[in-house]
Amino acid sequence: MSYHWNWGILLSPVSTGEPTTYLGWLLSGLWVTVTVSLCAWVIALIVGSFFGVLRTVQNPRVAAIGTVYVAIFRNIPLIVQFFVWYLVIPELLPVSIGTWFKQLPPGAQFFSSSIICLGLFTAARVCEQVRSGINALPRGQRFAGFALGLTQWQTYRYVLLPVAYRIIVPPLTSEFLNIFKNSAVASTIGLLDLSAQARQLVDYTAQTYESFIAVTIAYLLINMIVMSLMRIVEAKSRLPGYIGGK
Repeated sequence: MSYHWNWGILLSPVSTGEPTTYLGWLLSGLWVTVTVSLCAWVIALIVGSFFGVLRTVQNPRVAAIGTVYVAIFRNIPLIVQFFVWYLVIPELLPVSIGTWFKQLPPGAQFFSSSIICLGLFTAARVCEQVRSGINALPRGQRFAGFALGLTQWQTYRYVLLPVAYRIIVPPLTSEFLNIFKNSAVASTIGLLDLSAQARQLVDYTAQTYESFIAVTIAYLLINMIVMSLMRIVEAKSRLPGYIGGK
């Protein structure tokens, strides 16, 4: 193999004159990836839970709202959604809001568009997890809530959702991992995340293997940390008699 390995390039100052190293570029990209993914996950969990509840209510028209949301966001490729949120949505907003967005620094535009797009895309998947968790519960739990004098929303809040969330911790873990991997698509609209910084390092140094091996290790570390944390959550939230319970 004629390739010239040079791991020391990661500690070399960047050729652009910035006061950092190529490793610094990767670390800044890692920070962006983690920040975007965590912010998007908050949106996904809140929005996905809301529409997941809508899909399980007895009113067909209300349930249809959640169905339409899932159909739209799950059937449009993620890369297309990134470009829609970055290029199209600002043009459809009121002029004052669209102008304000366009006047933001490019980095802020990339960052905010990525968070919203990734969060709403993942919310459609979380919605299905929440719906499945609620539907997996015995129907008697819903009726028991009504028998206690709770309203429909109080029944969801105090009876159904606390149990449903514990059941769906394993599939939610998969979605949590996916959001970190899907964040790499945001580089297509200009976000300097981990994958974008890796390509930039290759462009400036031509050290392809070192760059992408380092990025691969970074993603593996993220996944290992997430898996470890979610195992703890799953162990603490297990309920006897349900999936994963003892």
